[in-house]
Amino acid sequence: MSTKVVDLRSDTVTKPSEAMRAAMAAADVDDDVLGTDPTAHRFEAEMARMMGKEAALFVPSGTMANLISVLVHCDTRGSEVILGDNSHMHIYENGGMSTIGGIHPRTVSNNPDGTMDIDKIVAAIRHQGALYYPTTRLICLENTQGNCGGKCLSVEYTDKVGEVAKAHGLKLHIDGARIFNASVALGVPVDRLVRAADSVSVCLSKGLGAPVGSVIVGSKAFIQKAKIARKTLGGGMRQVGVLCAAAHVGVRDTVGKLADDHRRAKVLAVGLKKIKQLTVDLSSVETNMVYFDITDPQISPAKLCQVLEQRNVLAMPVSSKSVRLVIHYQISDSDVQHALTCIEEAVEEILSGNAKFEHLTNGATTNSYGN
Repeated sequence: MSTKVVDLRSDTVTKPSEAMRAAMAAADVDDDVLGTDPTAHRFEAEMARMMGKEAALFVPSGTMANLISVLVHCDTRGSEVILGDNSHMHIYENGGMSTIGGIHPRTVSNNPDGTMDIDKIVAAIRHQGALYYPTTRLICLENTQGNCGGKCLSVEYTDKVGEVAKAHGLKLHIDGARIFNASVALGVPVDRLVRAADSVSVCLSKGLGAPVGSVIVGSKAFIQKAKIARKTLGGGMRQVGVLCAAAHVGVRDTVGKLADDHRRAKVLAVGLKKIKQLTVDLSSVETNMVYFDITDPQISPAKLCQVLEQRNVLAMPVSSKSVRLVIHYQISDSDVQHALTCIEEAVEEILSGNAKFEHLTNGATTNSYGN
């Protein structure tokens, strides 16, 4: 049995590269809460330029990045946000906009391709002055859309939503946790892809491989308010240049590897489709995520993931019949082939009745799949 762990639970599981560790050790730092960390300043300026926005702000997590953005755009309690019913912000971020911001989420159904129908977005808008309703102030998109399989929202669609927002006096925020995956897959420069947005959150610790952090981009006025919200939420950090240095290496070195991640995801999907007891929609694999369903009632996702873990392949069950696999830059071509072999062997072992199931604690059998 291979001793190497092939971890396909998420692209958040990558370990810092040697280049990242060296950059962290050598980072020129100061107190970022006081606004004097030079490495943080340089990184934020770089991200703002790359994303085509005026300014940027480093924050500890994607959840905080999205919450700050919502709080700034919806600075009146009782405001309403339109977002997808299957979106990360709605399902996996602990209801922060409601519990902390007093902001009401109004969901519109996500289509299988990750979009929300434009006419449904328009129908969901509620204007100020109505006696019975909260006032809509923000529309949120997610690109790529994780729960829909890492689907990419096109620049044309995003522009249309931006036009709707402007026409109704609303703001548009994009949860761009994997926006670089979308940019690479679509062949559209990332700044063009988010041009219609008033704010964008970008996760640095998913496909880009940094150990910690996200960045928010927007106008200078928006970012100034975001700094205040970050401090309020406890997200102000001192010598944060240590983390920004690693994130810079991730952006510099890893964006160019995302196309390989997408290619390997397609290879993985093709291999899974050859296993009789599994089904996968090859057309749904657009970026680095592969979802597959188990058709044999003798095999549950939890059982399959337990047996895979015994073979040092980590996967994540996402429903009573589905498993999610995520490719990242630390997964090689040989890792993909090894994972396919192990999945096929695990299926056979479970069907033969020889599989041993134990209580495993490293995350392979828990439903913590919001990343």
